[in-house]
Amino acid sequence: MDRVQSASPQHSAGPRGADRPSGTGAEGNPGNRRAAAQRQQMRQDLATAAMELFASQGYEETTVDQIAAAAGVARRTFFRYFRSKEEAIFPDHDDTLVRVADLLASAESDEHPLDVVCRGIKEVLRMYASTPAVSVARYQLIRQVPALREREIAVVARYERLFTRYLLGRFDTGGEIPSGWQRAGEDDSMLAEVSAAAVVAAHNHVLRRWLRAGGRGDVEAQLDHSFEVIRRTFWASTAPGVRRRGSLVAPGASVTPLEEAAASALSASPGGEVLITVARTDAPLDVVVDSIRAALSSARHA
Repeated sequence: MDRVQSASPQHSAGPRGADRPSGTGAEGNPGNRRAAAQRQQMRQDLATAAMELFASQGYEETTVDQIAAAAGVARRTFFRYFRSKEEAIFPDHDDTLVRVADLLASAESDEHPLDVVCRGIKEVLRMYASTPAVSVARYQLIRQVPALREREIAVVARYERLFTRYLLGRFDTGGEIPSGWQRAGEDDSMLAEVSAAAVVAAHNHVLRRWLRAGGRGDVEAQLDHSFEVIRRTFWASTAPGVRRRGSLVAPGASVTPLEEAAASALSASPGGEVLITVARTDAPLDVVVDSIRAALSSARHA
């Protein structure tokens, strides 16, 4: 596997490994913007060359020298943009992570925090949906190469940590949050982590189903549907006057039977028995939730 041997390689697209990268530095005079555009174009050229070579001759058989040559640059130029050849498969995540972090930081204080996180992960989905053919080819390659699957898991973890920190910040009693958002005191950290993980898992589920379908279908609508399932399951009750994205939740609003079931599950006593249920990974989330409700009902009447 080709990797950089230098202890301090230069990266032109922002720091690696940080969950909240700094800005790209493209703001300012036209010269800076041109330079940033050129750097981004070079990253895309290298990523495209890498994908074409991986598809034509195999991932393991492709070297960094070959990728650089196909892009018309020297080997050292490749390492200014990527630390290894597997990084060239994920050229857009650094910039997307910056956009998501900025979205979280600029969210209005009266917007429901879960809605903000859902808007954030949708930026990631749009990154994939903007180039369906490339995303499908990347998905097929990742399924074949364990090193790329591990890299993908690491990338996903960065988003999840970012969302968890945001939700924990909204639960912080030192900040200004609407009355009623505190859920259960010591359970707040658990709820933040579980909610962040659920949003990311829903995104991954919907994205992979879309990729397996060849990048066809309204993937944003599918993701919005999954978000509604998560909201009903993990945030069944909303505080009076708390604004959801584009609307205001009225005090005393009626809830659906599914919302009542989710609220009941969240408030269950610690003495209850453990229930295990099985569902297909490609099943819609609402079907999974319905199957859990049915299993719970059967267990109670057993």
